[in-house]
Amino acid sequence: MSVTIQEAIDAIVARIPGAPRADSVDTVKVGNPALPLTGIATAFTVTFDVMEKAKESGANLIVTHEPTFYDHYDRMEDWGGDPVREAKLRRLEELGLTVWRFHDYWHAHRPDGIRTGVARKLGWESYLDPSREGMAVVPPTTLRSLAQELKSKLSLPYVRIAGNPDMTCREVAMLLGAPGGERQVQALRRDDVDVVVCGETAEWQTCEYARDASAAGRPRGLVVLGHFASEDDGMRYLVEWLQPLLPGVRIVHLASGDPLSLVL
Repeated sequence: MSVTIQEAIDAIVARIPGAPRADSVDTVKVGNPALPLTGIATAFTVTFDVMEKAKESGANLIVTHEPTFYDHYDRMEDWGGDPVREAKLRRLEELGLTVWRFHDYWHAHRPDGIRTGVARKLGWESYLDPSREGMAVVPPTTLRSLAQELKSKLSLPYVRIAGNPDMTCREVAMLLGAPGGERQVQALRRDDVDVVVCGETAEWQTCEYARDASAAGRPRGLVVLGHFASEDDGMRYLVEWLQPLLPGVRIVHLASGDPLSLVL
């Protein structure tokens, strides 16, 4: 299949309800989309390692979920020659890579592409409640056991929890990524939510609400996976979703890894 980078992007956007949107962050960040497409690499975010591996794979388009230049909108004008940003931009240009973000539109897909990929990895497809966006109903378990299951199935070195480890969990709000503390607290306030599973959180806000809820006799739990860990499998699933849309195009997933490491 011979297409340009832009034609591939257009084919993807055409599959998303309500797209294109003028206010979306899903734009080309660097590169020349008029060039013929040689291959695609999907990634949670564009690291220097992801750039090099994308080039090695034969890809000239990286589809990233998160920003490339440390700002939600990738605003270049706010960085004033920052040496780190400049080095990253220079290397992308040297490698001849185009970077396009696929964040708003992948979440806007029905069902949400990130959540679908993570649910598949966990074996939770049958637990998803189609009548309640982002909700999974799992067999009754403790908060501790739920966290251990997530840690094992996602191959994580650790997860963090807030709330009583022995509380019973069944109704799980999958607020993956970083939707913000307010959304997380609003979910925990609901009668039909036992626990929120998230990527990032506001420790002064969501964690304290979960701790106080338990003390107040209204048990609520929080499981914090880490942002990368909570969304990478959604970008891995994107490879499978893209393949029939772009037959004959080599598409690979590159794991960027967690930027934080554990020191014991």
